[in-house]
Amino acid sequence: MTATDQTNRLYFGDNLDILRNHVADASVDLIYLDPPFNSNANYNVLFQEKSGQQSAAQITAFEDTWHWDNVTLETEKAYQDVVANGPKKLSDLLQAMRSFLGENDMMAYLTMMAQRMVELHRVLKDTGSIYLHCDPTASHYLKLLMDSVFGATNFRNEITWKRSHPKGHAFTRFASNHDVILTYGSAGNVTWNPMYTANPRAEEQYSLIEEGTGRRYQLTSLLNPNPNRPNLTYEFKGVTKVWRWTKERMERADRDGLIVVPRGGQGIPRLKRYLDEQEGIPIGDTWDDIPIAAGNERLGYPTQKPEALLERIVSASSNEGDVVLDPFCGCGTAIAAAERLNRRWIGIDITHIAITLIRHRLHDTFKDDLKPYEVLGQPQDVASAQALAVDSENSGRYQFEWWALGLVDARPAQDRRKGADSGIDGYINFFDDNTGKAKRIVVQVKSGHVTRNQVATLKGDMEREKAEIGLFVTLQPPTGPMQSEAASAGFYTPEHFPDAQYPRVQILTIEELLNGQQAQYPRLAPEATFRRAPRRRRAAGTQSTLV
Repeated sequence: MTATDQTNRLYFGDNLDILRNHVADASVDLIYLDPPFNSNANYNVLFQEKSGQQSAAQITAFEDTWHWDNVTLETEKAYQDVVANGPKKLSDLLQAMRSFLGENDMMAYLTMMAQRMVELHRVLKDTGSIYLHCDPTASHYLKLLMDSVFGATNFRNEITWKRSHPKGHAFTRFASNHDVILTYGSAGNVTWNPMYTANPRAEEQYSLIEEGTGRRYQLTSLLNPNPNRPNLTYEFKGVTKVWRWTKERMERADRDGLIVVPRGGQGIPRLKRYLDEQEGIPIGDTWDDIPIAAGNERLGYPTQKPEALLERIVSASSNEGDVVLDPFCGCGTAIAAAERLNRRWIGIDITHIAITLIRHRLHDTFKDDLKPYEVLGQPQDVASAQALAVDSENSGRYQFEWWALGLVDARPAQDRRKGADSGIDGYINFFDDNTGKAKRIVVQVKSGHVTRNQVATLKGDMEREKAEIGLFVTLQPPTGPMQSEAASAGFYTPEHFPDAQYPRVQILTIEELLNGQQAQYPRLAPEATFRRAPRRRRAAGTQSTLV
């Protein structure tokens, strides 16, 4: 199973393991990565309600990823792996960095990134490019890493993206208002589609209007800036000069009506240049024309990048049908951009929450126009679900719970870091009338032994949360008393549809969900659980170059 296959792929798991075992050598045309780093705080996935208000839910996704761990020695093992097995330049650099930085969060982050850089270099084609999105906190260290892996001579750009909203303490220093995007190419003939932006002074500069057609144009010089070109020195229309073009080309342009001899100016012929034939102004390495993700594009993911930013990158450094890889795909902006621009793609993320969010985004954005894709690394049967449950229990994380909530399209419901446990693990919002007010389903997930009392507790949670329906998701088969307790809750009947009835308490096993069974509730309008990504049309079959 490799990236050269036609099917788009979304992987759950550690990107280092997936890169090593599932992505083939030189199979990727473009890599974009936005690896999280914050030396003073956890990285959290902050969710927003459909209304745009921030939810109370806050789920830790990268809780202890970037720490130098002197207990399990995981970081030390990763460091030794790079030093012993990595490229010599990278090995030497990492040792020097450790001597300079010591054993701290930054060094742990750089070690983790060094491991992945080696694999990203391996999977990148000779014609490929890599874009690494970061902030000034670590960009200078990361550039050294990339120099040592991709080669300093293959450095292409340090792009400055000016965010529309500065952040930081403006009372003590200048507020931070930019990110850094480091760009490297492979050693071969790197794919490049020049990008242009509209000329704001176009009408001023192209002020002449052609009679008959109404086309705007300007007259530009045909003189050669190099006066020492005897082969281009000749008489044309009664004027002897050193011209830019050969005489044959000048005469051909004259026959095409592109040469004008203006009145005055010593009668020197000039070239008629039309506005509608100009490509625009080449885009430089300072991008101040792309605002942060806002409005209905905003999905509530804290580090979400605007689609326009990723569409520019994908358009510039890949062609239709190429493979785009995002090994830290988060809420899937790079994946959505690749899909819209008719590229193939590979996305990798370490949280089930992100995988669920990306699935919703793709289906909301492209609907029936969405090309087939696979989700790999998530449980496909009861045995693998049991393995995930055991792993989650041993690690103290909540991956099984988040995965199970994804099966029923539910949102996580509480801030795990605070140790709160209201008995509710997730919720689903739905509409069954035209009031605009969402109704609620509360969800409880259990992977271990289950009893009737747990269902009774869920009924109490429903009353407290004023939920219309309660959903009990279990890995183990429910007992007879559990089913009786659920049945005693009766039915929910929508006010405007008195003939429709839905069990107020429903029990679904993981096996049933994997076989396609779903919770029963009114689905009369788009569900309100997740913020819906805006509908986007797929790009036409031509290369986008003007943005």
